[in-house]
Amino acid sequence: MQKIGIIGAGQMGTGIAHVFALAGFDVRLHDISQEMLDNATRKIDANMKRQVSKDIITETDKSNAIARIETGTELALFSDIELVIEAATENEDIKNQIFQDVLKHVGKDTILTSNTSSISITRLAAKTDRPEKFMGFHFMNPVPVMKLVELIRGIATDDDTFKNVSALVDKLGKTTAFSEDFPGFIVNRILIPMINEAVYTLQEGVGTVTSIDSAMKLGANHPMGPFELADLIGLDTCLAIMKTLYDGLGDSKYRPSPLLTKYVEAGWLGRKTKRGFYDYRGDEPIPSRPSSLHFRSAS
Repeated sequence: MQKIGIIGAGQMGTGIAHVFALAGFDVRLHDISQEMLDNATRKIDANMKRQVSKDIITETDKSNAIARIETGTELALFSDIELVIEAATENEDIKNQIFQDVLKHVGKDTILTSNTSSISITRLAAKTDRPEKFMGFHFMNPVPVMKLVELIRGIATDDDTFKNVSALVDKLGKTTAFSEDFPGFIVNRILIPMINEAVYTLQEGVGTVTSIDSAMKLGANHPMGPFELADLIGLDTCLAIMKTLYDGLGDSKYRPSPLLTKYVEAGWLGRKTKRGFYDYRGDEPIPSRPSSLHFRSAS
């Protein structure tokens, strides 16, 4: 496979386009918003410049990779694509609609994949005309930096599809973790409940945003604190994954924190909105609310 179509020019889609283009693939990046596509192009260019400055890639590598990326707002862009990676928002209805739209423009042998971080691959695949050519292709954020890719087979995914997508991971120079098709897969089944528990810890007044982040960085040797990481991922995404875990597994330990829900309701989604658990509108991030304003549990 040489021609890769990516749907969604947000944080994940942009990163996926970046790594595929650098690896020598022809990339078609689609989004319904031209503004998002323009921002993605600028971000890819800036990130590759940073790689050049660190001698990770050469200027020639960068210019060749940029030339391999084509963007557009129409799905006709995908007429000769061999593999599609859906990287839209973590909403099952939206993803289903995207795949229905994509099927009108791609060939019968085109493989469909989703970068979903928690939604059932089997269920997404069943809504298409090719469940045997459908699987989960979950990159970690930020894509150019993180080495891991989770691959998830749906119940109908055939061996050829699995082998072809596995080979792509090798060509990208990344490492594969194979996950069964259960809510959250491996990484988010473990990671997002940890973040959710950190929010409960904040909600109950056990510690402040900064003390909890410092405790996990210095006490558990995590590179980022749970609130820093949540803001990077996006609080709306964290909440969507927790809801998927709670609904899919039916265990009360996956109940989303009410405080996490409040932040999402406020539109404080993290770095992408300049406010989450931290406020990013100044020179340095600071906690977005004084600890005394966080409500405590009834107990």
